[in-house]
Amino acid sequence: MDLEVGQKAQREMAVTAAMVKSYAEITGDYNPLHFYEEFTSKTRFDGLICQGGVTTGLLHALVAMDMPGPGTVFLSQSWSFPKPAYIGDTITAEATVTSANNRRSIAKLDISIKNKAGDEVLNGEAPVFQA
Repeated sequence: MDLEVGQKAQREMAVTAAMVKSYAEITGDYNPLHFYEEFTSKTRFDGLICQGGVTTGLLHALVAMDMPGPGTVFLSQSWSFPKPAYIGDTITAEATVTSANNRRSIAKLDISIKNKAGDEVLNGEAPVFQA
């Protein structure tokens, strides 16, 4: 691991109905907020939202493939979802290194995911370890 405080990485993804369906098939999360417009019209949401796991999956890809990269795992995760990610949104995850112990292969990342409008749909932090 060779990271510096302030180093950043980004990854973008379009949220599709196919992703939401696949995620539901894998996990069993068939919440009507993800599948039924009529149901969501009676809630505070203005459309179908994706499961939080679809959103956080983008972070898993960023950490495992971009920064720190292959062999990296989360040690823990602490984040919140201030707004939902909607089916049809394009979301961008950004991780910023806030501390790095390269000798121990551990780093702490600040995490943010925003939609195209710039609204934050996830924020938090996570320590990671690179094997």
